[in-house]
Amino acid sequence: MYTITDLYDLDHTIAKEYLSHFTYPWEALKGIKDLILNLGSQLDPEEYTEVSEHVWVHKTAKVFPSAYLGAPCIIGPNTEVRHCAFIRGSALVGADCVVGNSCELKNVILFDHVQTPHYNYVGDSILGYYSHMGAGSITSNVKSDKKLVVVHNGTEQIETGLKKF
Repeated sequence: MYTITDLYDLDHTIAKEYLSHFTYPWEALKGIKDLILNLGSQLDPEEYTEVSEHVWVHKTAKVFPSAYLGAPCIIGPNTEVRHCAFIRGSALVGADCVVGNSCELKNVILFDHVQTPHYNYVGDSILGYYSHMGAGSITSNVKSDKKLVVVHNGTEQIETGLKKF
């Protein structure tokens, strides 16, 4: 089974220390909100502006006027948050990212150089360095059968402890 260090280059996110405490990515999902609140309070005010309570935007980032930034979130350097993007909260967006028109983010970590350019829903996810989602892509945590999420690795079954519905 692939671990966080197998899947991600942790040198390309300010969540490196946090993520290094976990074996599998889904283990990190529950603490993203607290991570952002902790990191945000430590950001250099010379580089980041707190545009509303618990919403920090790097001074080189471009956020279009029609975008919504819900708390808590951090928008990294040289990132673009385009028209009608909807950041529901608990979003850590790295450097040089694109959050495209009509994209929705919820409870996510986007490493540096991630692109979610057009009409995407990214929820309860961690996208690694230079990830790119094609138009209309969805990462969703909804299980209509209301059973726990299980990851299968050949004959091995790993219970994630996540039950989303």
